[in-house]
Amino acid sequence: MGNSRRYVIELLASITAYGLLLVGVNKAAQWGWVPDALSVPVALLPMAGGVATVWVIMRHIRRLDEMQRRMQFEGLAFGFAMTALITFSYGFLEGQGWPKLSMFVVLPLMNATWVLGYVLACRRYG
Repeated sequence: MGNSRRYVIELLASITAYGLLLVGVNKAAQWGWVPDALSVPVALLPMAGGVATVWVIMRHIRRLDEMQRRMQFEGLAFGFAMTALITFSYGFLEGQGWPKLSMFVVLPLMNATWVLGYVLACRRYG
């Protein structure tokens, strides 16, 4: 199995684990199965899938050649910078009465801007 195919399978597995843990934790809390003393550790349980996802991504990046790594780095740098600009700008708008956004908005925004940055880097080098 090629590295790209293995990466996709591992990434989908880790994201699926996150999703299943998230649904399970939410349902368990909704049904009253989580004792108060365990509410915080149980609420954080889906992050095990998040940690696995980070591990999969880091392993994949380490396997890339120098040019592919450079394009990923530029994509990440662009995503980081754009996410900072967008979230800070929105923070100022919240000060002007705009509705507050959940922190859950940040990761999808960062992922989208990472992909955009990667596409731009691919166009530049490819």
